[in-house]
Amino acid sequence: MSENMTVQPPGPLVERALWPALARGWRRKCPKCGDGALLHSYLKVKASCAACDQEFHHHRADDGPAYLTILIVGHIMAPSLLAVFTTWRPEPLTLFSIFAVGCIALSLYLLPRLKGAVVGFQWARRMHGFSGPA
Repeated sequence: MSENMTVQPPGPLVERALWPALARGWRRKCPKCGDGALLHSYLKVKASCAACDQEFHHHRADDGPAYLTILIVGHIMAPSLLAVFTTWRPEPLTLFSIFAVGCIALSLYLLPRLKGAVVGFQWARRMHGFSGPA
């Protein structure tokens, strides 16, 4: 057997609840216990939970949270931009300034929360990313 392969422990796996794991991940907390921090710095996933020792080093969200952030921000800001422009006709520089700041602020708010939710989803579905050598 290769050294990179892992063997599943015998016995049935206990099902993990999806929605509580997503909610805890959204709050950037451990999807298992809800107490320990899931992220350190801004977007780095911790190696393990400080409260329950659940390992997270193998969870990789990659581009999923960034894609979801762009999708959500675009679907909120584009109709808002059109509505503001057609209703009040502000100066172009004013319109750009307000919506640029709004897009950046909303993106910075959503990105770590969506990353936590994606890791929570992976944890609940027992999806473990590649953790072997490159």
